[in-house]
Amino acid sequence: MSLEDLKSVDIRTVKPEDVADIQQIKIDSNLTQQEKRKEFIRQVGNPYCFRVGKVIVKAAYSGDGVSLNERFEELLLSV
Repeated sequence: MSLEDLKSVDIRTVKPEDVADIQQIKIDSNLTQQEKRKEFIRQVGNPYCFRVGKVIVKAAYSGDGVSLNERFEELLLSV
């Protein structure tokens, strides 16, 4: 699948057993950041559509270089 195909998956049509459960993904903490990203992609298959337990998640990523932790911190500080 192309990157656009991965992004455009409709989660309403996805079977839970067809997507990776990120709770099962294990990444070696000794790897470099780039190696960790590659390993995550290898294990998850589609970084835009995956499962957390029984819940199917569709993710969107911004290209601004801000991490999820930084965004989450911004959210908490804005409440």
